Amino acid sequence: MDLHLYNTLTRQKQPFEPIDKGRVTLYVCGPTVYNYIHIGNARPIVIFDTLYRLLKRLYPNVVYARNITDVDDKINAAAKQAGTPIQAISERFADAFHEDILQLNTLVPDVEPRATGHIQEMIEMINDLLDRGHAYTAEGHVLFHVPSMPDYGKLSRRNQEDLMAGARVEVASYKKNASDFILWKPSTEDLPGWDSPWGRGRPGWHIECSAMIKKHLGNTIDIHGGGQDLIFPHHENEMAQGCCAQDNQEFVRYWVHNGYLTIDGEKMSKSLGNFFTLREILEKFNGETVRCALLNAQYRSPLDWSEDALIQAKASLDRLYGALRDYSESSTATDIDSERLAALDAALCDDLNTPEALSVLHGLAHDINKCEDKIQKPD
Repeated sequence: MDLHLYNTLTRQKQPFEPIDKGRVTLYVCGPTVYNYIHIGNARPIVIFDTLYRLLKRLYPNVVYARNITDVDDKINAAAKQAGTPIQAISERFADAFHEDILQLNTLVPDVEPRATGHIQEMIEMINDLLDRGHAYTAEGHVLFHVPSMPDYGKLSRRNQEDLMAGARVEVASYKKNASDFILWKPSTEDLPGWDSPWGRGRPGWHIECSAMIKKHLGNTIDIHGGGQDLIFPHHENEMAQGCCAQDNQEFVRYWVHNGYLTIDGEKMSKSLGNFFTLREILEKFNGETVRCALLNAQYRSPLDWSEDALIQAKASLDRLYGALRDYSESSTATDIDSERLAALDAALCDDLNTPEALSVLHGLAHDINKCEDKIQKPD
């Protein structure tokens, strides 16, 4: 059965055609480890785990990479506030991230690169951009020069005039263009830093993923996933770097993004008091229930999160497990299975339509409940 995915770059659902059917590549942006992940962060984790599982059924070899950003100004700020070494903060919350998502029954990615382990690859990519005229140095910084890429903005559908108009009034003096973005920046003694041709410093956020993709998956990959909030500027800038560092060679073939998550119809916000970490939710509901609730909406659609949604997801799972518990596998049930499995595959291959897939499973449970070979329960 052919898989179709909605490609953010083309704004249409397309047949999935990997570069190499013998090695399908998938990259997903992982967490910046300065705190516990919130429930919105958990949505792409579950969505792309589901896609990974589907790809593994369809192709003999799938390489799934999901990074960890362990050098970032948010981490630096959290460490300063806590009076803790920066590495201690990043290690603590990387461990917490793994503990939490394990409860969601997610598979471990084939590769989980950390930004701090790929500084040399980032420096090499920055040098490639400098050599090709797409970057420049200024006051200890290295910046990507956006006007050097005529079709910059094609992923987010923003043109360079709009970007200039939307730039803040106060633009850093070292920028040639207001929309230019940082590839490398200087570090003071109290901040993490690495030696480079431009002095001691640290990478900008966007260059990290581009360099790790090239290192572990190749110059061009099949699928890049992440939340809708990453389309601009992060993924736009990733694509600019990845293409321009290799003479405009295609960087990603399919860009796949999940929709936003709201809380009882409102944007999640600490100021509104509706901000929930995954860890807090897992104290009240098990991971399988949380996973089911996250899959109850098609991944590109907004998902409204509430305790009622979790209660309904638990009831849904109880019905499915009840059908399995109360009835044995008979020839009749096996026939039903084969019919329903085709519908299940069709739903998942149609742009990962998980609500329809869950509906198929409930139809199967209904059919099983009608079978005559009910297991005799003890009195």
